[in-house]
Amino acid sequence: MDEGSLRAEDKAATSRAAVHQRMDQLVDRVGDLEASVSTIDSNVAEMKPVTDDVKRWKLMGIGALGVTGIAAMALGVSFAEAIRRIVFVIIGKG
Repeated sequence: MDEGSLRAEDKAATSRAAVHQRMDQLVDRVGDLEASVSTIDSNVAEMKPVTDDVKRWKLMGIGALGVTGIAAMALGVSFAEAIRRIVFVIIGKG
């Protein structure tokens, strides 16, 4: 073999080594990413019941506010009607 082919072979070997090193780094990074995603999935699974409870509380609160609003409106109308009748009684007698 001549010196040129030895040099080409060395360059090819160096290039292959660099490719393998990059591939190893990529495999490590993908492994770290999978571990992170797994951790995130478990955290989300733990948070889901809490989120569902908060949504349920919100709906219950909105329902309670609606019922309270309707009751207040009915009470207000009744109170206004009672005052109107009292005024008519007073004005009608006067």
